[in-house]
Amino acid sequence: MNAKDPESIDPAALDQFTGTAQYWRVARQFVITDGVKYLAENAHCFWLLDAVISHLLEIGTLDWFVLVRTEVSGSSAVMVYEDGNGLEHARQEVAYTDLALPTVKLYAVWDSERWVILLPSEY
Repeated sequence: MNAKDPESIDPAALDQFTGTAQYWRVARQFVITDGVKYLAENAHCFWLLDAVISHLLEIGTLDWFVLVRTEVSGSSAVMVYEDGNGLEHARQEVAYTDLALPTVKLYAVWDSERWVILLPSEY
């Protein structure tokens, strides 16, 4: 498996992340965990983080927890932002993607100072 090949990422590799050694700043009020950094680098999907950040800015911090679910179908995708209990905050159609994973789930948690974007296994 070549880590530079986006088609080679194994979804099970993401399950190895159960916490983080450090946070990685990606924007002023946004940090990612080791697992999300691994995902973005190995699946070549930093665009996914850009989309999450832009929607979190719109959603705001009244709801401190946001589940971001990305479903890939062929060469397109749908990103759904919800509260974890089925209430949808936003939805984004992605016309083209080469993301090799069929689905990606991320959590975003507001810790009173910043958004922490993490994998479900890191929660």
